Amino acid sequence: MLFQQSKLRVRSLEERDKLILAKWLSDPSVLEFYEGRDRPFDVNKVETEFFQHNDDVTGFMVEYDGVRIGYIQFYVCDDYGYADELIYGIDQFIGEPSYWNRGIGTLLVSSMAVFLCDHKQAERVVMDPHVTNERAIRCYEKSGFKKVKLLPKHEWHEGAYRECWLMEYCNPSGESV
Repeated sequence: MLFQQSKLRVRSLEERDKLILAKWLSDPSVLEFYEGRDRPFDVNKVETEFFQHNDDVTGFMVEYDGVRIGYIQFYVCDDYGYADELIYGIDQFIGEPSYWNRGIGTLLVSSMAVFLCDHKQAERVVMDPHVTNERAIRCYEKSGFKKVKLLPKHEWHEGAYRECWLMEYCNPSGESV
């Protein structure tokens, strides 16, 4: 287990998680902002993308009150022009829509940012949501992230390049936000 915060538990992926990841990543409402509705996953694609050894990205299952509800990953990030700082990027989704709009995403994102600062010595934690993903942006802002830069034509998504926000969380023991 990576960490537990209240009813939220973040743990290593297990073999049994493949089917639920495939379920979530073939749901158009989840894919609207994560991967794209034109790129659904099956179990083989989940195996390739999430379970084959990748030293650069570390992924975890998210549980809430004992129910598997989502996924989060982190990685050392050397994009975006930061110099001589330890920066981590995170990506996440809640795959169970019945758990949306309940504050769980805010708890997840803020807990991961604090974990990375406290246990991995991250100076900043960054992410790059689509500018149209207003629900996620509100969640990230509630979690202590701030928009720092507009990234035009940043991500190929559903047949076009999309604008994204570079958002960052600064380690409170270092530079203030």
